[in-house]
Amino acid sequence: MVHQMHKPFSAVLGWARDLAVATLVILAALPNGRAQLAPPQLSPALQDLFREGVAAQKAGQLDEAEKAFLKVLQGGGKVAFVYNNLGIVYQQRGDHARAIAQFREAIRLQADYAAPRILLGASLLASRRVPEATRHLERAVRLEPRQPLARLHLAKAYERTGNAAGVVEQYRALQEIAPQDAEYAYQLGNAYLKYAGWCVQEIARVNPRSGRLYQAMAENYRAQGRLDLAERALQRAAQADAGLPEIHFALAQVYFQQGKLAEARREIERELAIAPESVAAAAMKQRLDAAERQVP
Repeated sequence: MVHQMHKPFSAVLGWARDLAVATLVILAALPNGRAQLAPPQLSPALQDLFREGVAAQKAGQLDEAEKAFLKVLQGGGKVAFVYNNLGIVYQQRGDHARAIAQFREAIRLQADYAAPRILLGASLLASRRVPEATRHLERAVRLEPRQPLARLHLAKAYERTGNAAGVVEQYRALQEIAPQDAEYAYQLGNAYLKYAGWCVQEIARVNPRSGRLYQAMAENYRAQGRLDLAERALQRAAQADAGLPEIHFALAQVYFQQGKLAEARREIERELAIAPESVAAAAMKQRLDAAERQVP
């Protein structure tokens, strides 16, 4: 199910609703963190009615589920998990205003109940109330740090607010929770790429003449096979800060690709003078030695 995170948010929210019905809706969270199908907070009659609502909800019979949960509340069963399940009904209908009201009441009754905070966050995101959604999802993650749904929604909230580091943090945690899940690894890599782009923008804002900014430009040119432009960008990086590690190494690589062995030798010697412990630079020097021995 988690393999939907690269789709638009509407698709993600739809998946989240399905997951909520499959997991959260059938459980009544108790103060000690355990869950039961027959909540002891309800009388036997209301327990039966609650079960009927759960069964209807799982079957997609939302009108019947709503009626059952409302009857439980009207019968005095005003407990957090009933409001939570009623909120899911409204959320599944796309009625986020009513869903939000139910989730808020569930939270008011049981502040340490993570499920309504997760679902409230989803409805707030759908309603474009991102800062408020973020606060509730952050609290949900603190309550249930190994709950993937909370972290997935929080990553989406961070993405909307431009918090690239926060997105990376959530997907890194998700990969630790489920290291065999390829989708989490993909999303983490994608988050790192966006974070790298954000970092370059920050460098440009803080110091438009930074050597690192020219280095980033050179890496893009080199990836495109435009070695002449990469060479010029790295030369400008070296002019901006001749003592910056990695710049001369990158320039040596470009010269090596161009067949300019003497220039590559000069730059790799400069890199080793700056960073003598660099394994990559030492390996590059060995490649140069081998290449020079083959020159007639």
